[in-house]
Amino acid sequence: MLKSVSAIANACARRYRALLLVPFVVVVAMVATKTHAQIDKAKALRIIVPLAAGSTTDVVARLIADRIKTDLGRSVIIDNRPGATGRIAVDALKSASPDGTTLLLAPIAVPVIVPLVFANVNFDPARDLVPISQIATFEFALAVAPDHPARSLPEFIAWAGANRLRATYGTAGVGSMAHLLGTMLAKAANIELAHVPYKSSATMEAEVMGGQIAATFTLLSEVAALHRAGKLRILATSGALRSHLAPDVHTFREDGFPAAEAIGWHALYAPARTPQAVIDRLASEISTAVRSTDVQTRMVALGLTPTGTTPNELSAIMATDIAYWRGIIRTSGYTAE
Repeated sequence: MLKSVSAIANACARRYRALLLVPFVVVVAMVATKTHAQIDKAKALRIIVPLAAGSTTDVVARLIADRIKTDLGRSVIIDNRPGATGRIAVDALKSASPDGTTLLLAPIAVPVIVPLVFANVNFDPARDLVPISQIATFEFALAVAPDHPARSLPEFIAWAGANRLRATYGTAGVGSMAHLLGTMLAKAANIELAHVPYKSSATMEAEVMGGQIAATFTLLSEVAALHRAGKLRILATSGALRSHLAPDVHTFREDGFPAAEAIGWHALYAPARTPQAVIDRLASEISTAVRSTDVQTRMVALGLTPTGTTPNELSAIMATDIAYWRGIIRTSGYTAE
Protein backbone atom coordinates (compact mmCIF):
# COMPACT_ATOMS: atom_id res chain seq x y z
CA MET A 1 0.00 0.00 0.00
CA LEU A 2 2.79 2.39 0.95
CA LYS A 3 4.60 1.59 -2.30
CA SER A 4 1.41 2.33 -4.24
CA VAL A 5 0.92 5.69 -2.48
CA SER A 6 4.59 6.54 -3.02
CA ALA A 7 4.35 5.71 -6.75
CA ILE A 8 1.27 7.89 -7.09
CA ALA A 9 3.02 10.74 -5.27
CA ASN A 10 6.08 10.47 -7.50
CA ALA A 11 3.93 10.47 -10.65
CA CYS A 12 2.08 13.57 -9.44
CA ALA A 13 5.38 15.29 -8.69
CA ARG A 14 6.70 14.52 -12.16
CA ARG A 15 3.51 15.85 -13.75
CA TYR A 16 3.67 19.01 -11.61
CA ARG A 17 7.28 19.64 -12.67
CA ALA A 18 6.29 19.13 -16.31
CA LEU A 19 3.45 21.63 -15.96
CA LEU A 20 5.85 24.15 -14.47
CA LEU A 21 8.01 23.81 -17.58
CA VAL A 22 5.16 24.58 -20.01
CA PRO A 23 5.23 28.37 -19.61
CA PHE A 24 9.03 28.31 -19.95
CA VAL A 25 8.82 26.30 -23.19
CA VAL A 26 6.16 28.63 -24.59
CA VAL A 27 8.27 31.69 -23.76
CA VAL A 28 11.35 30.13 -25.39
CA ALA A 29 9.34 29.32 -28.51
CA MET A 30 7.99 32.88 -28.67
CA VAL A 31 11.46 34.34 -28.27
CA ALA A 32 12.82 32.00 -30.94
CA THR A 33 10.07 33.00 -33.34
CA LYS A 34 10.69 36.68 -32.66
CA THR A 35 14.42 36.18 -33.16
CA HIS A 36 13.84 34.49 -36.51
CA ALA A 37 11.68 37.41 -37.61
CA GLN A 38 14.38 39.91 -36.77
CA ILE A 39 16.67 41.11 -39.55
CA ASP A 40 20.07 42.43 -38.57
CA LYS A 41 19.79 46.04 -39.72
CA ALA A 42 23.39 46.63 -38.72
CA LYS A 43 24.31 44.56 -41.78
CA ALA A 44 23.90 46.12 -45.19
CA LEU A 45 21.20 44.57 -47.34
CA ARG A 46 22.72 43.22 -50.56
CA ILE A 47 20.47 43.08 -53.63
CA ILE A 48 21.95 40.94 -56.41
CA VAL A 49 20.97 42.04 -59.93
CA PRO A 50 21.55 39.67 -62.90
CA LEU A 51 21.98 42.55 -65.35
CA ALA A 52 24.47 45.38 -65.79
CA ALA A 53 24.24 48.77 -64.11
CA GLY A 54 21.90 51.06 -66.02
CA SER A 55 19.50 48.29 -67.09
CA THR A 56 15.84 48.63 -66.10
CA THR A 57 16.24 45.81 -63.56
CA ASP A 58 19.18 47.69 -62.04
CA VAL A 59 17.17 50.94 -61.91
CA VAL A 60 14.28 49.15 -60.17
CA ALA A 61 16.70 47.69 -57.61
CA ARG A 62 18.10 51.16 -56.89
CA LEU A 63 14.61 52.64 -56.50
CA ILE A 64 13.79 49.99 -53.88
CA ALA A 65 17.20 50.47 -52.23
CA ASP A 66 16.71 54.24 -51.91
CA ARG A 67 13.27 53.75 -50.36
CA ILE A 68 14.58 51.18 -47.84
CA LYS A 69 17.39 53.56 -46.88
CA THR A 70 14.85 56.34 -46.30
CA ASP A 71 12.22 54.26 -44.51
CA LEU A 72 14.45 51.99 -42.43
CA GLY A 73 17.77 53.81 -42.31
CA ARG A 74 19.45 50.66 -43.52
CA SER A 75 22.42 50.51 -45.91
CA VAL A 76 21.74 48.75 -49.21
CA ILE A 77 24.35 47.51 -51.70
CA ILE A 78 23.47 46.74 -55.32
CA ASP A 79 25.57 43.82 -56.53
CA ASN A 80 25.46 43.56 -60.34
CA ARG A 81 26.23 40.03 -61.58
CA PRO A 82 25.43 40.03 -65.34
CA GLY A 83 25.95 37.08 -67.67
CA ALA A 84 24.80 33.51 -68.34
CA THR A 85 21.14 34.60 -68.45
CA GLY A 86 21.01 35.13 -64.71
CA ARG A 87 22.73 31.95 -63.62
CA ILE A 88 25.78 33.80 -62.26
CA ALA A 89 23.51 35.93 -60.08
CA VAL A 90 21.57 32.89 -58.83
CA ASP A 91 24.85 31.20 -57.88
CA ALA A 92 25.68 34.24 -55.76
CA LEU A 93 22.30 34.04 -54.03
CA LYS A 94 22.62 30.31 -53.40
CA SER A 95 25.94 30.82 -51.60
CA ALA A 96 24.56 33.62 -49.39
CA SER A 97 23.49 33.18 -45.79
CA PRO A 98 19.69 32.68 -45.47
CA ASP A 99 19.30 35.46 -42.92
CA GLY A 100 17.47 38.11 -44.94
CA THR A 101 20.58 40.17 -45.72
CA THR A 102 21.02 39.01 -49.34
CA LEU A 103 18.27 39.08 -51.96
CA LEU A 104 17.96 38.64 -55.72
CA LEU A 105 15.98 41.05 -57.88
CA ALA A 106 15.37 39.28 -61.18
CA PRO A 107 13.19 39.64 -64.27
CA ILE A 108 10.83 36.83 -65.26
CA ALA A 109 13.47 35.25 -67.51
CA VAL A 110 15.57 34.01 -64.58
CA PRO A 111 13.02 32.05 -62.48
CA VAL A 112 10.64 31.10 -65.32
CA ILE A 113 12.18 31.08 -68.82
CA VAL A 114 15.75 29.89 -68.21
CA PRO A 115 14.79 26.63 -66.43
CA LEU A 116 12.41 25.84 -69.31
CA VAL A 117 14.81 26.35 -72.21
CA PHE A 118 18.15 25.11 -70.84
CA ALA A 119 18.71 21.42 -70.20
CA ASN A 120 21.43 21.85 -67.58
CA VAL A 121 20.51 24.71 -65.28
CA ASN A 122 22.43 25.20 -62.04
CA PHE A 123 19.32 25.94 -59.99
CA ASP A 124 15.76 24.85 -59.36
CA PRO A 125 13.42 27.83 -58.78
CA ALA A 126 11.20 25.81 -56.45
CA ARG A 127 14.16 24.66 -54.37
CA ASP A 128 16.64 27.55 -54.50
CA LEU A 129 14.53 30.72 -54.78
CA VAL A 130 12.17 31.76 -52.00
CA PRO A 131 9.55 34.22 -53.33
CA ILE A 132 9.25 37.54 -51.52
CA SER A 133 7.36 39.95 -53.76
CA GLN A 134 6.67 40.82 -57.38
CA ILE A 135 7.78 44.44 -57.78
CA ALA A 136 6.46 45.54 -61.18
CA THR A 137 5.33 44.33 -64.60
CA PHE A 138 6.61 45.51 -67.98
CA GLU A 139 6.26 45.16 -71.74
CA PHE A 140 8.61 44.49 -74.64
CA ALA A 141 9.08 46.28 -77.95
CA LEU A 142 10.41 45.53 -81.41
CA ALA A 143 12.50 48.47 -82.61
CA VAL A 144 14.59 49.33 -85.68
CA ALA A 145 16.82 52.22 -86.76
CA PRO A 146 14.98 55.38 -87.86
CA ASP A 147 16.26 54.96 -91.42
CA HIS A 148 15.13 51.33 -91.68
CA PRO A 149 12.75 50.91 -94.65
CA ALA A 150 10.08 49.26 -92.45
CA ARG A 151 7.77 51.74 -90.75
CA SER A 152 5.37 49.15 -89.30
CA LEU A 153 5.36 45.54 -88.18
CA PRO A 154 3.78 44.24 -91.44
CA GLU A 155 6.43 46.14 -93.42
CA PHE A 156 9.21 44.68 -91.25
CA ILE A 157 7.91 41.15 -91.82
CA ALA A 158 7.81 41.74 -95.56
CA TRP A 159 11.33 43.21 -95.46
CA ALA A 160 12.66 40.25 -93.44
CA GLY A 161 11.16 37.80 -95.92
CA ALA A 162 12.96 39.55 -98.77
CA ASN A 163 16.26 40.07 -96.89
CA ARG A 164 16.93 36.77 -95.13
CA LEU A 165 20.68 37.36 -94.69
CA ARG A 166 20.14 40.78 -93.12
CA ALA A 167 17.15 39.89 -90.92
CA THR A 168 18.81 39.92 -87.50
CA TYR A 169 17.60 40.97 -84.07
CA GLY A 170 19.40 41.58 -80.78
CA THR A 171 18.27 40.76 -77.24
CA ALA A 172 19.66 40.73 -73.73
CA GLY A 173 20.71 37.10 -74.07
CA VAL A 174 20.10 33.57 -75.29
CA GLY A 175 16.98 32.08 -73.75
CA SER A 176 15.70 35.45 -72.57
CA MET A 177 12.03 36.35 -72.85
CA ALA A 178 12.87 38.82 -75.63
CA HIS A 179 14.69 36.04 -77.51
CA LEU A 180 11.60 33.86 -77.28
CA LEU A 181 9.40 36.68 -78.53
CA GLY A 182 11.58 36.94 -81.63
CA THR A 183 11.33 33.19 -82.13
CA MET A 184 7.54 33.29 -81.69
CA LEU A 185 7.10 36.15 -84.16
CA ALA A 186 9.33 34.49 -86.76
CA LYS A 187 7.32 31.27 -86.51
CA ALA A 188 3.96 33.05 -86.63
CA ALA A 189 5.01 35.20 -89.61
CA ASN A 190 6.80 32.35 -91.39
CA ILE A 191 10.07 34.28 -91.68
CA GLU A 192 13.64 33.70 -90.52
CA LEU A 193 15.20 36.00 -87.93
CA ALA A 194 18.78 35.42 -86.78
CA HIS A 195 19.30 36.05 -83.07
CA VAL A 196 22.24 38.11 -81.77
CA PRO A 197 22.67 38.09 -77.95
CA TYR A 198 24.19 41.06 -76.11
CA LYS A 199 25.45 41.58 -72.57
CA SER A 200 24.80 45.33 -72.72
CA SER A 201 21.57 47.00 -73.78
CA ALA A 202 23.47 50.17 -74.62
CA THR A 203 25.74 48.30 -77.03
CA MET A 204 22.77 46.55 -78.62
CA GLU A 205 20.86 49.80 -79.11
CA ALA A 206 23.93 51.49 -80.59
CA GLU A 207 24.38 48.66 -83.09
CA VAL A 208 20.73 48.83 -84.14
CA MET A 209 21.08 52.58 -84.68
CA GLY A 210 24.34 51.98 -86.56
CA GLY A 211 22.83 49.30 -88.80
CA GLN A 212 25.04 46.42 -87.56
CA ILE A 213 21.84 44.52 -86.74
CA ALA A 214 18.39 45.09 -88.19
CA ALA A 215 16.25 45.19 -85.05
CA THR A 216 15.99 44.55 -81.35
CA PHE A 217 13.45 42.90 -79.08
CA THR A 218 13.97 44.64 -75.78
CA LEU A 219 12.18 46.26 -72.85
CA LEU A 220 9.84 48.99 -73.97
CA SER A 221 11.07 51.14 -71.10
CA GLU A 222 14.62 51.03 -72.47
CA VAL A 223 13.77 52.29 -75.97
CA ALA A 224 10.73 54.54 -75.44
CA ALA A 225 12.84 57.67 -74.97
CA LEU A 226 14.94 56.80 -78.03
CA HIS A 227 11.71 56.34 -80.00
CA ARG A 228 10.42 59.75 -78.93
CA ALA A 229 13.78 61.32 -79.78
CA GLY A 230 13.75 59.77 -83.25
CA LYS A 231 16.88 57.68 -82.60
CA LEU A 232 15.00 54.36 -82.86
CA ARG A 233 11.62 53.44 -84.29
CA ILE A 234 9.39 51.12 -82.28
CA LEU A 235 7.29 48.94 -84.59
CA ALA A 236 5.20 47.03 -82.04
CA THR A 237 4.75 46.46 -78.31
CA SER A 238 3.89 43.26 -76.46
CA GLY A 239 1.10 44.36 -74.12
CA ALA A 240 -2.60 43.65 -74.46
CA LEU A 241 -3.17 47.40 -74.94
CA ARG A 242 -1.04 50.21 -76.28
CA SER A 243 1.43 51.67 -73.82
CA HIS A 244 1.33 55.26 -72.60
CA LEU A 245 5.05 55.36 -73.40
CA ALA A 246 4.36 54.84 -77.11
CA PRO A 247 0.64 55.45 -77.74
CA ASP A 248 1.28 55.84 -81.47
CA VAL A 249 2.61 52.28 -81.77
CA HIS A 250 0.45 49.20 -82.45
CA THR A 251 0.59 46.10 -80.29
CA PHE A 252 1.59 42.80 -81.89
CA ARG A 253 -2.00 41.66 -81.42
CA GLU A 254 -3.35 44.67 -83.31
CA ASP A 255 -1.20 43.73 -86.28
CA GLY A 256 -2.38 40.13 -86.25
CA PHE A 257 0.25 38.41 -84.11
CA PRO A 258 -1.26 37.61 -80.69
CA ALA A 259 1.44 34.96 -80.15
CA ALA A 260 3.87 37.82 -79.46
CA GLU A 261 1.75 39.21 -76.63
CA ALA A 262 3.66 38.94 -73.37
CA ILE A 263 3.99 40.69 -70.02
CA GLY A 264 7.18 40.41 -68.01
CA TRP A 265 7.90 41.24 -64.39
CA HIS A 266 10.59 41.89 -61.81
CA ALA A 267 10.52 40.06 -58.46
CA LEU A 268 12.57 39.68 -55.29
CA TYR A 269 13.81 36.35 -53.92
CA ALA A 270 15.68 35.16 -50.85
CA PRO A 271 18.00 32.14 -50.55
CA ALA A 272 16.60 28.72 -49.67
CA ARG A 273 16.11 28.03 -45.96
CA THR A 274 15.35 31.65 -45.11
CA PRO A 275 12.87 31.52 -42.19
CA GLN A 276 9.27 32.27 -43.13
CA ALA A 277 9.04 35.00 -40.50
CA VAL A 278 11.94 36.80 -42.17
CA ILE A 279 10.33 36.38 -45.60
CA ASP A 280 7.06 37.85 -44.32
CA ARG A 281 8.81 40.84 -42.78
CA LEU A 282 10.83 41.49 -45.93
CA ALA A 283 7.67 41.24 -48.06
CA SER A 284 5.94 43.79 -45.84
CA GLU A 285 8.86 46.21 -46.04
CA ILE A 286 9.21 45.79 -49.80
CA SER A 287 5.47 46.26 -50.33
CA THR A 288 5.60 49.49 -48.34
CA ALA A 289 8.51 50.69 -50.49
CA VAL A 290 6.75 49.83 -53.76
CA ARG A 291 3.56 51.56 -52.69
CA SER A 292 5.31 54.82 -51.79
CA THR A 293 4.32 57.71 -54.04
CA ASP A 294 7.82 58.52 -55.27
CA VAL A 295 8.64 54.92 -56.22
CA GLN A 296 5.32 54.48 -58.02
CA THR A 297 5.76 57.75 -59.92
CA ARG A 298 9.26 56.84 -61.05
CA MET A 299 8.29 53.31 -62.04
CA VAL A 300 5.38 54.54 -64.15
CA ALA A 301 7.74 57.02 -65.85
CA LEU A 302 9.94 54.03 -66.73
CA GLY A 303 6.98 52.25 -68.31
CA LEU A 304 6.53 49.83 -65.42
CA THR A 305 3.36 48.96 -63.54
CA PRO A 306 4.12 48.75 -59.78
CA THR A 307 2.61 45.77 -57.97
CA GLY A 308 4.14 44.75 -54.61
CA THR A 309 2.60 41.32 -54.06
CA THR A 310 2.73 38.93 -51.12
CA PRO A 311 5.02 35.85 -51.25
CA ASN A 312 2.02 33.59 -51.91
CA GLU A 313 0.81 35.80 -54.74
CA LEU A 314 4.24 35.72 -56.36
CA SER A 315 4.31 31.91 -56.05
CA ALA A 316 0.94 31.72 -57.84
CA ILE A 317 2.11 34.10 -60.59
CA MET A 318 5.21 31.98 -61.14
CA ALA A 319 3.18 28.77 -61.38
CA THR A 320 0.82 30.33 -63.93
CA ASP A 321 3.64 31.76 -66.05
CA ILE A 322 5.69 28.56 -65.97
CA ALA A 323 2.70 26.64 -67.34
CA TYR A 324 2.04 29.33 -69.97
CA TRP A 325 5.62 29.64 -71.20
CA ARG A 326 6.14 25.89 -71.20
CA GLY A 327 3.33 25.66 -73.75
CA ILE A 328 4.69 28.58 -75.79
CA ILE A 329 8.18 27.10 -75.90
CA ARG A 330 6.87 23.71 -77.02
CA THR A 331 4.73 25.32 -79.72
CA SER A 332 7.56 27.52 -80.98
CA GLY A 333 9.90 24.55 -81.26
CA TYR A 334 12.68 26.54 -79.62
CA THR A 335 15.58 24.69 -78.01
CA ALA A 336 18.59 26.31 -76.35
CA GLU A 337 21.79 26.47 -78.39
